[in-house]
This record gives sequence, structure tokens and C-alpha cells, in this order.
Amino acid sequence: MRVFKNKSFNKFASKEKITDVALWQVVEDVEAGKIDADLGEGVIKQRIARPGQGKSSGYRAIILYQKGEKTFFVYGFAKKDEANISPNEEKAFKKSAVILLELSDESLNEQIEAGNFVEVKRDDENI
Repeated sequence: MRVFKNKSFNKFASKEKITDVALWQVVEDVEAGKIDADLGEGVIKQRIARPGQGKSSGYRAIILYQKGEKTFFVYGFAKKDEANISPNEEKAFKKSAVILLELSDESLNEQIEAGNFVEVKRDDENI
């Protein structure tokens, strides 16, 4: 499993102090079938706990997901700031999922080098 953050999600996660360890916990939950909202076509919406608090008062993440293969954190928002994504945003995420989930490892590495994505490294000692 490879896990990535796009540029905007990386900025959001840094600002909100969402760690890579927390993102890997989200991925593990999803892999175990604990999906908050399956929007279809490889797009899911998942809750992320606010550091030191619970998930209900936390964040929401739009994730492009292919079981056992790839996960892309592409959009994050605080529930208090935004209730949900719009139908147009959902369509755009589904179109992105078709493209991103089919990228080869070579293409993904090129995207990382270009600064479009950051690979979320797993720290097994902290999980």
C-alpha cells in the first residue's frame, strides 16, 4: 500500500497538525472496512480526529482509494467550517480518482519529484 497527500492536503494537514501517523491510522481503518462514506468510483469521505479530541469534532478528508494498492488524501476540511462537498466537487474527485488510481509507480515517482504529491511514510514504531 502506498499513501500520498496532494499539495493542498499536505498544507492543510501541516496547518491542522495532522500527523502522518494519524493518516496511516485512517488508512488502516479504511483497509479494515471502516469507511465513513463511500461516494463511489474510488472516492470516500473519512473522519479524522482532531489532535487530542475525537472524530466527531474533527476533520473530514476526501480520499481516493484502491484497496491494498493506493490511497490519495486530496481534500481536507473542518466539519465546523464546511458541512460537505458540493455535487460538482464530488464529480471532480471521481474524475481524478480514475486518473490517479491508474498511475504506475514510475509515474507516481515523477509526480512526487515534481512536487505534486508527498508520499506518506509509515513509521511502524509509532503505529
